[in-house]
Amino acid sequence: MDYLRFGQTGLKVSRLCLGTMSMGSSAWKSWVLDEDDSIPILRRALDLGVTFFDMADWYSTGRNEEVVGRNLLRMTARERLVLATKVFYPMSDDANDRGLSRKHIATAIDRSLARMGTDYVDLYVVHAFDADTPVEETMEALNDTVRAGKVRYLGASTMYAWQFAKMNHVAALNGWTPFVNMQCQYNLLYREEEREMFAYCRDQGIAVTTFSPLARGFLARAERTARSTHDLYQEFYGDDIDREIARRVREVAARRGVSPAHVALAWVAGSHHSNIPIVGAAKTVHLEVAVEALALELDAGERAFLEAPYRPRDEINDQNPVRRPRALHPG
Repeated sequence: MDYLRFGQTGLKVSRLCLGTMSMGSSAWKSWVLDEDDSIPILRRALDLGVTFFDMADWYSTGRNEEVVGRNLLRMTARERLVLATKVFYPMSDDANDRGLSRKHIATAIDRSLARMGTDYVDLYVVHAFDADTPVEETMEALNDTVRAGKVRYLGASTMYAWQFAKMNHVAALNGWTPFVNMQCQYNLLYREEEREMFAYCRDQGIAVTTFSPLARGFLARAERTARSTHDLYQEFYGDDIDREIARRVREVAARRGVSPAHVALAWVAGSHHSNIPIVGAAKTVHLEVAVEALALELDAGERAFLEAPYRPRDEINDQNPVRRPRALHPG
């Protein structure tokens, strides 16, 4: 496993990040693994050299942080881990138990640390943009978590580039801690962050982490009529363009003698838009495939073949959630 500098920070992270949305409690979502089934995957990740783990308070309504954080700390030393978690989505019916207000951030970070069993989190990520809270309030509250020693670095996820830039601009104006990471969706079926977000992050030296490299599993299936395993996102993918790209992934995989998942992951990991893929795993073999994919280099012809059918689509963010991205120019 290679280890990379995280943007312009001094932090080093593994070339692959394990996304743990699928670990916590099956009572939350049927496809989520309970603790006993999660432990072997966490152990295998460490064996493969993965040190970077992504959580969120919202996943399994807190149980995710308990299962992942506490078990990792039983398996290895805290200083060997880079633990990330997120804040924004509702944790209860309480009107203040959500969003990016000072009140919620101050409460949420303490609860997350208690669930994980650690004094600090390496990367604290806002899960989305909060249009109901002044940016100044959010950035000052996040800065306070860093100054209190509860957070080492700040990141953001799933928003427009102008929103991300605005938040960092407010931090710079006030001498507060800026975001050093953008976590966004990126795969062969969804490349909208190539419009502005990647360019902004490259210009500012911001580390990019990318989730859903297999398009919610759509690109990993052998069948032409593949559907996602994540119920919330089943309608994101599946139009004619998606199916053609998936067919090309299978064609390249057959020529290379690897699985479609290898090819889809290799395309993301080998992008000239420098990024750290966040991969999910329901079995240990999924992790092994992801690590193998890091070493698979697609040539320029293969990349062009895979990319050719793509057309711009609707952007996905919290202002446009759970909506199937349509091709803007399907012709």
